[in-house]
Amino acid sequence: MPKTALERRDQAVRTLARRLDDSGVPYAIAGAMAMAAHGFRRPTSDVDVLMTHAGLAEFKRRFLGHGYAERFTGSHRLRDTELEVSIAISITGEFPGDGRHKAVAFPDPATVAVRASAGAVAMLPLASLIELKLAAGMTAPARTLDLADVVALCRAGKLGRDYGAAFNPWVKARFDELWLTAQVAA
Repeated sequence: MPKTALERRDQAVRTLARRLDDSGVPYAIAGAMAMAAHGFRRPTSDVDVLMTHAGLAEFKRRFLGHGYAERFTGSHRLRDTELEVSIAISITGEFPGDGRHKAVAFPDPATVAVRASAGAVAMLPLASLIELKLAAGMTAPARTLDLADVVALCRAGKLGRDYGAAFNPWVKARFDELWLTAQVAA
């Protein structure tokens, strides 16, 4: 059994991804794990996953009581009971940050997930990750770290100012501000 929280998290992601892939459930790993895939590491011990309502229902049907438990009945928060890792599920069509309706919603993982190679874990693409972090940070005062993550991702990816050109207009101006911040030496 992995010893550190990060080793347990990494093993939990591999196991979760294998089970989702074997079950045909579309998903995309998000949060800090997706950030790491895009060049910026921020250590966290939990796993963030994007699924549809149907995908989450199928996952729960197959695996609750078989290595996974709900935080409470009907929760979008699960726990890998073997590795003791928290798993937060974001649902397609719901809204980041404060959860209220806004111009940016969680996308369908079947249409956005990317894989570094065949058989690799499905990840949220960088553009989607940044848009969601912007929306979360702009609407939930307790989520200012999401805005700092955007700055870090701009630096890590050496993104050009035009990277946000295709972003939803509602978050584009905030991206431009944070991109400028990223240009200042850390």
